[in-house]
Amino acid sequence: MKLQRMNRRALALGALAVSGALALTACGSDETGTPEGGSSNAAAPSNIKCDDASGQVLADGSSAQKNAVDAWVKQFSAACKVEINYKAGGSGAGVTAFTQGQVPWAGSDSALKPDEVAASKKICSGGQGIDLPMVGGPIAVGYNVPGVDKLVLDSATIAKIFDSKITKWNDPAIAKLNPDAKLPNLKIQAFHRSDESGTTDNFTKYLIATAKKDFPYEGGKAWQAKGGQSAPQSSGVAAQVKQTAGAIGYFELSYAKDGIKTVAIDTGAAKPVDATVENATKAISEAKVVGTGKDLALELNYGTKAEGAYPMVLVTYEIACDKGNKAETLPAVKAFLRYAASEDGQKILAENDYAPMPEEIITKVRETVESLS
Repeated sequence: MKLQRMNRRALALGALAVSGALALTACGSDETGTPEGGSSNAAAPSNIKCDDASGQVLADGSSAQKNAVDAWVKQFSAACKVEINYKAGGSGAGVTAFTQGQVPWAGSDSALKPDEVAASKKICSGGQGIDLPMVGGPIAVGYNVPGVDKLVLDSATIAKIFDSKITKWNDPAIAKLNPDAKLPNLKIQAFHRSDESGTTDNFTKYLIATAKKDFPYEGGKAWQAKGGQSAPQSSGVAAQVKQTAGAIGYFELSYAKDGIKTVAIDTGAAKPVDATVENATKAISEAKVVGTGKDLALELNYGTKAEGAYPMVLVTYEIACDKGNKAETLPAVKAFLRYAASEDGQKILAENDYAPMPEEIITKVRETVESLS
């Protein structure tokens, strides 16, 4: 068994040396959340503070950030004697697991709601659950239309597509935005999330903020629009888009792999904006902290028309108790979140299709992590 572990670690180190992005993609395909292989101590930053962290930590939540968490886990577990098992069951599942005391921290692409904060007080002795913005990135709209290598859509057209009001790829509204494209008379297969998802929440917040007339729904983690097909988690939606001619779906940019093309958004700026980390960072930099106390929930500007700002973004929060954390898991959770928020941890995000938090925000996150008790 020890020999097998050593072999896996050696293989993982080799993969990291050749291509960190390739290793991350392979790891992201594992929906169980179990780190694949691990890496040697040589691959880990020497300044990771382990403190008294040890043992195993189970966590759950956003599948959008799974590839980021896996990258963090590879580095952190190489430096500290801690096994982090992140089950990317979706934001809704993560919040539920946290408020029920099943996991010491969770990931969610939406900040805690008042009733969820109230529920957290039952498991955070003398405290409550708080939102720590740690991962940013664009929500990519991926598509699979044979013969179409570039596609521009605006929010109204996206809203109509996902509400089954536009059903063919050669629809006049799409053709108007893409005069040079050879759009086929092909049925649109729109895929949305089947599970409760913060990605869905942020995707629909964008549509509601910018195309309310064409997307008359309240929004939230559960999909509400008419028609379409569903798939579980970001990886499931991406897989359906990749294998289905005529498909379109939404997922975090890190899942737009293996030839999946992404839509450029016509925001009203001079040029359509591509889904890139840099363009997402420009939009996230306009976010405002609206949480109170140690809670750092953000308000995003989905309606930005700034040049080069990709408006369809999400921020994933790591959710933990500000006070009243369990003694047996607090050292490991605190050490892991400290690393995730560190300069090295945030640098990994940029290397793997995620947007690091703006300096003003991540500085507050670091201070809050140190105060967890």
